[in-house]
Amino acid sequence: MRGQSTGRSWTLRKTNRHMIQIHHGRKVLRLYVGGNDNAVGYKMAEQDRIFIGGGGLDYAVAQDLKLKYANRHGLITGATGTGKTVTLQILAESFSARGVPVFLADVKGDLSGLARAGSPDFKLHEAFTSRAKTIGFNDYTYASFPVTFWDLFGQQGHPVRTTVAEMGPLLISRLLELTEAQEGVINIAFRMADEQGLPLLDMKDLQSMLVWLGENSKGIALRYGTVSRASIGVIQRRLLVLENQGGIGFFGEPALQLSDLMRTAADGRGQINVLAADKLMSSPRLYATFLLWLLSELFETLPEVGDPDKPRLVFFFDEAHLLFEDAPKALIDKVEQVARLIRSKGVSVWFITQNPADVPEDILGQMGNRIQHALRAFTPRDQRALRAAAETFRPNPAFDTADAICDVGVGEALVSTLQKRGVPSMVERVLIRPPSSQLGPITLSERKGFMATSPVAGIYDTAIDRNSAYEVLAKRADEAAKAAAKIEEDEEEQPMMAREYNAARRFSGARVSRSTSKRTRGDSVGQAFAKSFARSLGTRSGNAIVRGILGGLFKGR
Repeated sequence: MRGQSTGRSWTLRKTNRHMIQIHHGRKVLRLYVGGNDNAVGYKMAEQDRIFIGGGGLDYAVAQDLKLKYANRHGLITGATGTGKTVTLQILAESFSARGVPVFLADVKGDLSGLARAGSPDFKLHEAFTSRAKTIGFNDYTYASFPVTFWDLFGQQGHPVRTTVAEMGPLLISRLLELTEAQEGVINIAFRMADEQGLPLLDMKDLQSMLVWLGENSKGIALRYGTVSRASIGVIQRRLLVLENQGGIGFFGEPALQLSDLMRTAADGRGQINVLAADKLMSSPRLYATFLLWLLSELFETLPEVGDPDKPRLVFFFDEAHLLFEDAPKALIDKVEQVARLIRSKGVSVWFITQNPADVPEDILGQMGNRIQHALRAFTPRDQRALRAAAETFRPNPAFDTADAICDVGVGEALVSTLQKRGVPSMVERVLIRPPSSQLGPITLSERKGFMATSPVAGIYDTAIDRNSAYEVLAKRADEAAKAAAKIEEDEEEQPMMAREYNAARRFSGARVSRSTSKRTRGDSVGQAFAKSFARSLGTRSGNAIVRGILGGLFKGR
C-alpha cells in the first residue's frame, strides 16, 4: 500500500503476522502488532520449533526454527570470537529439550558445560537475564542436559573406535594423503583381504596385509595391476606417522555403534554426544576423516524415514573447512551426495566455519537454515567473501545485509530459517538467546564423574583384539617357515640315504635311481604364500563384500 503525505511517499509492508514496516525514504519504522513474540514472550511450550533469538526496539522479531524443516541442514558462520560456539550450544540445548539426540565436536573444550546448569553466581548472570528480557524469552531458566563424552584418544571421554574395513579404502587414502597410484594399492589390499577372508580390524592388520601384497606382487599384478614396493613403503611410513600422532588407537574393536549416539534420556530429552576435539585438532586430517566416516555410516546404516516431524539426529561439524581443504573432487562429490540424501534418513547436518566460502557451492546449496555472525572485511578478498555471504540470504528491505554482517556485535547474528513449504524466511538481525547450561568448560573430575555414570560406561573402555588378518598371516608365515625348513632338511638327508642304499644293493648289481625330485633352497616363505594364493585366487566368499558411497563395509547375498 502506498500513499502521499506532504509531498513525500511512504510504503506500508506487512512482513509477517508480528510486524508492519513503514518505509519513508531511507527510514524504516517498525510496528509490532498483536501476537508479537517480543511483546508477550516466547513460549517454550511450543514443541514444534526451537527459539534462536529476537530483539528489542532496534531489532527484528523473534526467530525460531521449525523442527519439521530442521533436517534440511544448516550453516553457522562468523569470524573468531563473534559467538558461534554459544550459538552451537543453544541449538544443542534446544534440540535436546525437544527429544532430538545431538552429536557435536568440542574444539575448544567449552561445550562440556552443557552437562552443568548455569548459575546465578556466574559473572554474566545479569547480562543473560537482561538479554532474555529484551528478546522476550520470559521463561528463561538455567538447566543441565544429558551429555555423553567421547574421545578418539580415550582420555577425555569414552574411546571411539572403528575398524579399518568399516573406514574403507577411500577414507583411509584421504587420511594418509595418498596419491592416486598409492590409493590403488590400498584398494587392492582391501580387495585381497575380502577375497582371502582376512578381516581388517586394526592398523596392524592393514600393515601386515601390505607386507603380504609386497611378497605376492607378481601374482597379483596379472589380475589387479602392478603393486609397487615403493608405494607400499610410502603407505607404511604414513601409517607410522599416524601411529606417532596417537591415531592408531582409533582403529580396532569394540567399534562404535550408531545406536549409542541416538539415545534419549529417561525424561525424554535427547542425549548430547560431545566429542573432545581440542587435542584432535592437532591432527586435522584425522578429525575431518573421522567425522566424514561417521556421516557416511549414518547414511549407509539408517533406514529411510521420508520427511519426519523432527530429526532423528542432529550432527554438528565444527571447523568444517578442514573437510574440504585439498580434498579431491571425487571426495567432494560424494560428500555433496551424502548431504543431499541423508536428510531423508532423518539426519540434520550443520556446518560451522568462519566463512560460507569455506564450503563448496553445491554443498552450500543444501544448507537451508543460516545463522551468520560478524565478518570482517579488511582486504579485497574479505570484501568479496562478505558480498558473497550477503547474497546467500533472502534480502530484508529494512537494512543492507552486507552492512549488517559487518555491524553485528558479539552474540548478535543475521538469521534466516526455512518456513512454510520450505521457503527461506527474510533475513533478520537478532540477538541470540542466552544458554541455559554452564558457559565454559567443566572440570576434569566432573567430566570423569559423568563418564562413570554414562549410559555407555564399560562398553567401549577396554579394547578387544580378535583373530584377524595380522594373526592369520602370522600363522601362515610360521607354517610356511616350518615347511621350508623341513624341505631343506629333506634335501640334505636324501643324498646320504641314497648312498647308503646303493652300497647295500651293490653286490646284487641294483642301483637306486637318483631321479628323486628336488626342491631348490630358493623356496621362500613369500613363494609358499604365492603358491597358496594362486590356488585360491579364483575363489570368493558366499556372501559378497560390497562397499558404500564412502567405502564402508557391508555384506549381501
